[in-house]
Amino acid sequence: MVLQGVGRPDDLAFDRDGRLLFSDFYAGTISRVNANGSVTVLLRGIAGPEGIVVLSDGTMIVAEQRTNRILLFAPQSTSSTVLRQLPGTPSTQKCKDGVDGIAFDSTNNTLIIPDSPTGEVYRLSLDGKTLTLLASGIVRPVGAAVDAQGNIYVADECGGDLWRIAPNKTKTSIGRFGMLDDVALDTHGNVLVTDLQPSVHALIRMNLTTSKRETLVSNGLIEPQGLAIDGHDNIFVSDDYANLILELCAHSTC
Repeated sequence: MVLQGVGRPDDLAFDRDGRLLFSDFYAGTISRVNANGSVTVLLRGIAGPEGIVVLSDGTMIVAEQRTNRILLFAPQSTSSTVLRQLPGTPSTQKCKDGVDGIAFDSTNNTLIIPDSPTGEVYRLSLDGKTLTLLASGIVRPVGAAVDAQGNIYVADECGGDLWRIAPNKTKTSIGRFGMLDDVALDTHGNVLVTDLQPSVHALIRMNLTTSKRETLVSNGLIEPQGLAIDGHDNIFVSDDYANLILELCAHSTC
C-alpha cells in the first residue's frame, strides 16, 4: 500500500526524479507522494484534473476534464497556460465527460490526446499549435499508451474495446473488456488495463502476442483508475473510490 485515505487518487505519473504523482479530480489538485509516505500538493484549482504527462525538462501537461482543455505548467510554476482547447464539448450525458487520460509519444515528441466527448484520438504538438486526427468512432476514448514502434493503445470506457492505432492510422480492436479506464505497457510484451465495471473492478494484464489475460489484483478495489509502471517493473494502480494507491512489486521487495 503506497497511499490510503489521502484524497481520491485518479491518474498517475512519475516526475523527473521518479516520484509518484497523482491527480485528484474532486479536489482539483496534482500531488506528489514522498519517500516517507507523506503527500505534497503541487498544483491546485484545476477544473477536474485527470491525465498527467511530465516532460524531460519538468514541464507538466495536465488534462482538465470539466473544460476539455490541455493545460501546461512550466517547471516550478503553479500557474497554467492553456496549451489547447479540444474540439469536444463535455456534457452531463452518459459517456460525454471531457478529456481523461493522455500520453507522451517518445517516437516523435508529441502528445496523444483522446478527445472523450467526440470519440476521437488526436496527436498534439508540444507547442499546442498542431492537432492531428488519428482515429475516430471510439465510444469514449480515455487512457492511452504508446509503444516503441509508435503503436498507440487506447482504452474505450463505454465501448469496452482496447484499441490499437498503428503509425499508418489503422485502428484495430485487440480485446473486449468491461469499462476500461487506463492502459499501460510493460517491457515484456504485455498491456495492462484497469477495468471499472462493477463485476470486474480489476487490474488486468494481457500478453500482446498470445492475448492471454491475467487478473493481477481485484480484492480491495472498487473503481481502479490510474496506472503507472516504474523503471524497475513495479506497477502502481489507483482507486479514487477506495481512496488508495497500490504497488505491485516485480520482485520480492520494491
